Amino acid sequence: MNQTPLTTTAVTILRVILGFLFAAHGWQKFNEWTIAGTQAAFAKMGVPAAEIAAPAVAVLELAGGVALILGILTRIVALLLALDMLGALFLVHASAGVFAATGGYELVLLLAAAALAVALTGAGRISVDRALFGRANSKLAILA
Repeated sequence: MNQTPLTTTAVTILRVILGFLFAAHGWQKFNEWTIAGTQAAFAKMGVPAAEIAAPAVAVLELAGGVALILGILTRIVALLLALDMLGALFLVHASAGVFAATGGYELVLLLAAAALAVALTGAGRISVDRALFGRANSKLAILA
């Protein structure tokens, strides 16, 4: 993708901040709430297969956040994180209305939209993806 310096900067800022927020949420599930606590919370919220979903989501958010920060496998990771947030929106937050203060979906919708935007744009010029897959003749150039 041919990017202007401003576009490069914007994509990089979005990707890194989004990655940081997802990594923080994953870290929280491991360290503050613990996986057992996250499983119990997911079960209470009605998340199907909470005993499997909680550790899977924690790993996806922590490892996926780090991957976004680095810009590695960005399109795939961002799409998985968008799906994660859409699941949270429909399974947990939609019935609580818009605002996060009342358990609503504003944060998860924003995170889903940002992750989808990153999945569509790719990691940008300042990324591991670009370094690995950015050559014009690369069969994996779609990842860059």
